[in-house]
Amino acid sequence: MPSVGVLARKRSGRMPRVGVIGGGQLARMMVPEALELGIEIRVLAETVDSPAAIAATAVGDYRDEATVLAFARDVDVVTFDHEHVPQSVLRALEAAGVAVHPGPDALLYAQDKIMMRRRLQELGLPVPDWALISDAAALDAFLAEHGGVGVVKTARGGYDGKGVRVVRSAAEVDDWFAAMAAGDGPELLVEELVSFRRELAQLVARRPSGEVQAWPVVETIQKDGVCSEVLAPAPGSAGRIADVAEQIALDVAEGLGVTGVLAVELFETDDDRILVNELAMRPHNSGHWTQDGSTTSQFEQHLRAVLDLPLGATGTLADWSVMVNVLGGPTDGSALVDHYPAMLAQHPTAKMHAYGKSPRPGRKLGHVNVAGDDLDQIVYEARAAAAFFTTL
Repeated sequence: MPSVGVLARKRSGRMPRVGVIGGGQLARMMVPEALELGIEIRVLAETVDSPAAIAATAVGDYRDEATVLAFARDVDVVTFDHEHVPQSVLRALEAAGVAVHPGPDALLYAQDKIMMRRRLQELGLPVPDWALISDAAALDAFLAEHGGVGVVKTARGGYDGKGVRVVRSAAEVDDWFAAMAAGDGPELLVEELVSFRRELAQLVARRPSGEVQAWPVVETIQKDGVCSEVLAPAPGSAGRIADVAEQIALDVAEGLGVTGVLAVELFETDDDRILVNELAMRPHNSGHWTQDGSTTSQFEQHLRAVLDLPLGATGTLADWSVMVNVLGGPTDGSALVDHYPAMLAQHPTAKMHAYGKSPRPGRKLGHVNVAGDDLDQIVYEARAAAAFFTTL
């Protein structure tokens, strides 16, 4: 039986209403899953042409308390397409009696990398060596103790490689120090430059009543700081790696009180450690393969979780699944759809998921999923299919 929390709040005789703050591709991909479940989904979009415009019932600033409260007035639960909603707005929602999943106490650790690192250390979870830095002297001291190189990050606001710099001198972030000193920039931290074999991601889902489900750990391949490909499950991960990655993610979800889908980005280091890199408390790029490769997609699971409905099975539908992002898009003025006939004819097993965005260098316009029993073959199929949408 579902717990009373969210479902008890809904009006009798109708399915619950889920309000999603943010109109990006993640909200867009929740829409068909909500329709299949008979759930009414509403979106607070940033602009009228947002990817999730099909479900946008409001357009406005997610940082404005009055706008968000008005949007949430008739929904049963609020969830998110991103983690950037201010804490003051999140607290106002809770004070108004709105169910918020994940809640502000959890989202705080996805919004602030310094608080996240501190909390994970308190929980005894493995993280890179790091330090809070307030000036050039502190950074130079850290670099001297870590081979002369480190990774400086802004505590807030960074994603897809933004707000991250690999440095060998404090002078390389003078502008960040100046902005912080002037009150115009976020706090800074520095981490060791981890020597790793590959990057992994572990997705889990947790509902408010405590049930959890985990998908297989995956390998993520980055290009210019942006996820380019995902291999599911991560090759060679069966056994210790899979067990450790899953336990870390379950400990994070429980320790931080996360509800909904949680993605834990991980390093598999050269000396056989598994370290937590980043957290995302929402559906995540590393889980897009689940749309065509798992019994329950991350988008359906997120809706189930935030409504405190029983979670779906997370088994795989084939031995392997591969996701390749479509980045940038055509540069010849054509649209993605213009390339469908040739791509679909040559790669009938490929599943295209487009985000409704206009082309721009480095922008995520969509992704291609392929599932099958031969990893080399489906990697080729997914890469070749995605290549149809990048023209020179």
